[in-house]
This record gives sequence, structure tokens and C-alpha cells, in this order.
Amino acid sequence: MENDIQKIIFEGPEQKLKETKFTQPAIYIVSVIIGKLLIKKGIKPNCAAGHSLGEYTALTLANSFDFRAGLELVKIRANEMQEACKNNDGSMAAIIGLKDSEVKNICESYTSGVVVAANFNSKNQVVISGEKDAIKNVIDIMLESGAIKAVELNVSGAFHSPLMGPAKNILAEKILSTKINDTDIPVYANVSSKPLMQASKIRLSLIDQLESPVLWHQTITNMIHDGVKLAIEVGPGRVLKTLSKRIDRSLNMASIESHEEIENFEHV
Repeated sequence: MENDIQKIIFEGPEQKLKETKFTQPAIYIVSVIIGKLLIKKGIKPNCAAGHSLGEYTALTLANSFDFRAGLELVKIRANEMQEACKNNDGSMAAIIGLKDSEVKNICESYTSGVVVAANFNSKNQVVISGEKDAIKNVIDIMLESGAIKAVELNVSGAFHSPLMGPAKNILAEKILSTKINDTDIPVYANVSSKPLMQASKIRLSLIDQLESPVLWHQTITNMIHDGVKLAIEVGPGRVLKTLSKRIDRSLNMASIESHEEIENFEHV
């Protein structure tokens, strides 16, 4: 797998790289490498957090488990999530312009299918997740309820929803048998938005993560409240940097996805 994924990361094809079972390990590998190179350069974090898959990178950099153990967990997570997507016709949609509570209430009151609030990305953007038909119907309800925009996402399934139940069960077995340590630094958990350091709590949090919503804007708000002023997004893309501007502009977030950016980065 390691040799295969290296070839896919550098050579593609792009279609294969977009498959969940390859996308997640690829992102994890690149993100951990960038994080470790920054630490080697002397840029050491006081705490960490990761959005969904990124939580595995955060825990690896916090020494809760080593790179190989993390990659094994990510491989199983990715494979089982892809399998769950094949067995359930799921989708996700971004809802912009409604409060968290409004989105949750609409999802909870919808009784004709599975649909839940999955990612609380910023204070006016919530991603919903569930059965494909339910998502389409709930998009219309969101717009009728005052959403500025409601767009179905180009994803392969209903992540962070009850449709991930089968994947959660198999991943839980692997998590329970993996050596997990107390972290060196606090890692803010997706499921609670609170900092964790204790191995037993981290284990339970990772198991719950697949079916639970990602409390991202709550996490960033808590980090800022706890004194974080500078953050670095590691890995491909700049999604978290964009979201952080929408959540609280007082957080200075850099985004690093290449070796050149690592070399040029100056810690302020």
C-alpha cells in the first residue's frame, strides 16, 4: 500500500487519487510529513486540531500514536468509509446563511429519511449529510427557511452520519487494539471541540468521530479563547485557512502545502 500510494500521490491518475480509499491515506501522509518538517525546523505547536481526517494528523504530531499506526487506522477508515458509501446512496450539502440551531432543527424534524448536521464549519455554514433523496428534499426546506445558499457537494457518500455505522464498527475494533498514548500537547477533538490529552478519551473520541458532527467553528473559537493567536494549516489545500477567516479574523492562520513554503516560513 505504501509503495502504491507513493506512486499515486506523485503520478496519479487523478481519478484514482479521488477515491476515498486513496485520498485519505494520501492526505494523511503529506500532512504528517509537512508537520514533522516544520517541527524539525523548530516550529513546535502548543496544541493541535484537525478537521475530520485531519484529526489523525494532529494526533500523530502530538505523539498519541506513531506514523505507521496512524496510517493503518487511516487505511481502515478510508476503506470502510468507501465500502459504506457503496452500500448506502448518501450525499452531503453545504447550507449557508442559517444558524446552527436552525439547520439542526430542520434535520431533526425531517422524518422521511436520514439527514443530519455533519460539519459546523463556520458560524453561517453547516454541512448536512444523509440519504441522497433526503438531502435533496431538505435542501429545498433550507432555502424555504431562509438559507442564502444550499448546494449539494460532490462527495461519494454521507460522511459523519448514521450511514457510516458499519464503517464505525470495524474502525472501532482497530482503534481498540491500537496502542494509543497520552498526547504531548492538547488536541482539540472534533466530537466535543474540547482539548484532550488522555489516551482513553482520545480512543473513544476517534470511535465516535465517524458518525458524529465535526464541531469545527466551536473548536477554533475554543482555541482562540485558550490563547491561540497563530495557527498553521498543513497539507494539501487551504480550506481551513479560509474557514478561520470566517470564524474569527483575530486568528492568524498560515497554510503550508509544499517544501518551498516550509523553507520560506518564518515563525512570528
